Amino acid sequence: MYRRVVVKIGTGVLSREDGTVDDSVLESIVGQITSLKKKSIEVVLVTSGAVGCGRGLMKATTDSETVEDKQVFAAVGQVRLMQTYARLFEKRNVLCAQVLVTKEDFRDRGHYQNMRRCFLNLLRDGIVPIVNENDVIAIKELVFTDNDELAGLIAAQLEADTLIILTSVDGVLDSSPRDPHAAVISRIDCAHIAEFHKRITREKSSVGRGGMMTKFTVARKLVSSGIAVHIANGRRGHILADIIMGRRVGTTFVPLSRKISGVKRRLAYSEGLTAGTLVVNSCTSELLRSKDRVMSLLPIGITKVEGEFKKGDVVEIRDSQNAKLGFGVSSLDSEKVKVIAGAKGGKAVVHYDYLFIE
Repeated sequence: MYRRVVVKIGTGVLSREDGTVDDSVLESIVGQITSLKKKSIEVVLVTSGAVGCGRGLMKATTDSETVEDKQVFAAVGQVRLMQTYARLFEKRNVLCAQVLVTKEDFRDRGHYQNMRRCFLNLLRDGIVPIVNENDVIAIKELVFTDNDELAGLIAAQLEADTLIILTSVDGVLDSSPRDPHAAVISRIDCAHIAEFHKRITREKSSVGRGGMMTKFTVARKLVSSGIAVHIANGRRGHILADIIMGRRVGTTFVPLSRKISGVKRRLAYSEGLTAGTLVVNSCTSELLRSKDRVMSLLPIGITKVEGEFKKGDVVEIRDSQNAKLGFGVSSLDSEKVKVIAGAKGGKAVVHYDYLFIE
């Protein structure tokens, strides 16, 4: 039985054909989350819909929208969206809380830990955190791919048992959604997940930023960290209860049996959040990729240091062909690493406990 669940509800589930938010869907989701809480299951809700709410309030259309227009819609719509959630939860004697975040909040370790404490305190007090990206102030360089990525980060941060992604399709399909004969893949095991990657299309809905490829990428990272992922149709009645009870709905990504450490979970989601890059030689890259041994990154294996970073910052690790190997927490600042790069001996630049190789 799952005890801590992150539920992500997508724009395609919440939206009507005109792009505005369907309040009846919110009513259904809130009712289902309340039912889970009565079973002592902690729930964090990651929601889209602020832009759609704002668009509806301002009676705007989706034609020729600029980034500035969407910022205005988000600013106006977030208020109404939370008012709706608060009203629906209050009817059921449940408190909810708004948490607005940007990708920058996950870059800084202090912000990351503070955000985690906030979530845990809300859950401790029986409050449902409702999370959305702060679209009003997020800058282009640090925008989440979509709320799937945000939900994955939070699931990893909180060591959730599962992430449930509610979308407008029935799950991961074995061919294009436009294929009338496409069938749902009901189970994808972590050990064989790469075999299914080629079946995923890059098609996106008309109202969302992401798509099934983003969802698959998020699921792949989480299951390797020991967290289960479910992708299912959010407009299906009692969908959350069906998933929690183990019924055969949507697509289930089966995780590794053992969760990795909190540090490595954070590192797994460091794409776009690094302060610099360490380039390593071919011998070191082979050793780091090897599953037969445990090793730290020593100075002798480093051939190049890019960017400026401080001790404790997350850095990306790449091989001599510029292929990404993974991420790590540097034990030294960039200037000191440049001095010792390629030298024998010395302390590890990235200790194994603070190293994640993809």
